[in-house]
Amino acid sequence: MSPLQTYQLNNELLDQTPFPSFIMDHSGDMLKWSDWSEHYFGYKADDFENTTIKNSLFSLVPNDVWMSLLESTKPTQLSNIQLLTRDESLVSISVLTKRCSYQGEPAIFVMCTPLEIMNAIDSSQQELIDLRNGIQSSFMMVTIDNEGFIIHCNQPFLKTSQWTPKRVLGKTFWKLFPENDESTKIAQAIWKTLQNGNIWQGEVEKATKNGQSYWVHLTAIPTVGDTVDNRRYMLIEKDITKDKMVQLQLEKIAYIDTETGLMNVHRLEKVITEMIEEERHFSFVYLSIDKFYTLKELHAATLESNLIIEFTKRMKMYFQDSTMARINENEFVVITPLSEWFIQGFLSYLQQHPIYNNNTAVPLSISGGITRSPEDQSSFSQLMKASLATIASVRDAGGGHVVALSKSTHKAINRKSLVEKRLLLALDQKNLKVLYQPQLDLTTGKMTAVEALVRWEDEEIGVVTPDELIPIAEETGLIHNIGSFMLEKACMQALQWKNAGINLKVSINSSVREFRDKNMAKSILETLERTGCPANLLQIEITEKFALEAEAETSIIKQMRQLESEGIVFVLDDFGTGYASFRYMQLLPIEILKIDQTFIASLLKSEKTQRLIHGMVQFGKSMNLTVLAEGVEEEQQKELLESYGCDSIQGYYISKAVSPEQIRKQYEQF
Repeated sequence: MSPLQTYQLNNELLDQTPFPSFIMDHSGDMLKWSDWSEHYFGYKADDFENTTIKNSLFSLVPNDVWMSLLESTKPTQLSNIQLLTRDESLVSISVLTKRCSYQGEPAIFVMCTPLEIMNAIDSSQQELIDLRNGIQSSFMMVTIDNEGFIIHCNQPFLKTSQWTPKRVLGKTFWKLFPENDESTKIAQAIWKTLQNGNIWQGEVEKATKNGQSYWVHLTAIPTVGDTVDNRRYMLIEKDITKDKMVQLQLEKIAYIDTETGLMNVHRLEKVITEMIEEERHFSFVYLSIDKFYTLKELHAATLESNLIIEFTKRMKMYFQDSTMARINENEFVVITPLSEWFIQGFLSYLQQHPIYNNNTAVPLSISGGITRSPEDQSSFSQLMKASLATIASVRDAGGGHVVALSKSTHKAINRKSLVEKRLLLALDQKNLKVLYQPQLDLTTGKMTAVEALVRWEDEEIGVVTPDELIPIAEETGLIHNIGSFMLEKACMQALQWKNAGINLKVSINSSVREFRDKNMAKSILETLERTGCPANLLQIEITEKFALEAEAETSIIKQMRQLESEGIVFVLDDFGTGYASFRYMQLLPIEILKIDQTFIASLLKSEKTQRLIHGMVQFGKSMNLTVLAEGVEEEQQKELLESYGCDSIQGYYISKAVSPEQIRKQYEQF
């Protein structure tokens, strides 16, 4: 700074001033008028060639005040004075003047701050002060410098952490956390986030001066400094220890098996998912106690608890340092890096260390499956499915062994998993096809109905037969989606044929699972209404298993009768292959009896089969049912069935399942 205590100003600095400003000489004549001033007051620089600042902008300012601004050698501030704009409006201004040098000559710098801006600044400052005071009194606060040393903390922090200012100030940020690998990792993550200029937020475990743990919800905020060395970081914390203890207790109840102390299947799934995400290699060993319920019946009532506890003890002893879980009453999982031969040695260990009940060794047999991750399967659900499939094959062979997932089982499981994924995509993109197999009335020789059959050829996995598709769809719950898809397609096609003068009924297959949905009948009727298809063109085929289960569920019978009253016909499919019951024949609204193709296949080979089928036809007639035979492939089969009084036939003798266009052509031929 010069001896005259003046500042050097130029046009660029003046234009950067965020408020209306100008430079005048010591006589009050204008030297430089900023763009901000022109915008706010309305005067242009040229206006001051014909008038002075005092006679225009400052015309309402008393002369003595004006003279004090010109003559003062120190910075001067005048609050709440009124200035006159070019359009003669009054504005309240706070004026700050300071001596300066402009273009080498003494001058006065004048900055005008509108009063509304000053009030807003004052209000904002007060809000910040109130906010800080509120945070200080409600939360624990710690301030650390750019090197991680604690430079300030408030009373709530000292009270909870049991530190004293003398002991904690100057300590490092890392001293606030427990001394373990996990806490160190979290502290490093927080510090790195702050160093990058970002806010970190989350729940963390902290440590008191005496090493006792407590939990806080932490918000760590970097504050801006003029240099990196002047950065400060604020830690704002709320004590959540009580809530965390309750949460941990609930998690223990939810995730731990109380009888054995092992984790349960819910916790196991989380652990496995984390291990897979970390790309760790391990063996998933599923162990199941064979004939568990038989053992319970044969031995004393005290055996169950003793057996499980003693079995768990031996499992913990043998598979030391491995993760273990109890899946249900008699099934367990061990997660281990140990080799296959060692895992299988657990059965020998159990023989060498038997479990006794009333001084008698319990004849314990274990079936188990070993699945490797990620070599065999790469998700928790896949590991579980593979293990259950392996154990099923072990039990089919007599049980009592622990085996690794076989190549054939591995291939089947992978195929099934792939089908599930692709089926979801196929349903979403409507890639399933519907073909129709015609049914012939033996009396008239006319085609009267068709059965809608789903067909799926996927670009990745090829042809998926109904025998493979339907069980997977039922297991995954996607049978509902397929059923809805088939229903809509069938209704639309039946209406198209009707409009073209082709009077054909369309049969669709349905499962008991679909009818357990109390809204199934409503959904079917809504589809009929939406597509415009008459109800009497729709037939629903159910199996004997469906009929047997429906017999005991009044809600299903009610829905079937509702649909029957609208004109929909029910067909009993696969007759003779399941559990036939005269009762469901009485209860359910069945109109058509469909003899299964397995009987028709041996019709010409066995007189016993001929008598059986003849009896089936007569039985159907006695119940006033229409009898339909499926799987008819030869003329002789057709003639025999016709002689028995069978009403209709379906099968390759007439046609395989074909497209709607081919059905139209065939209809015209009959």
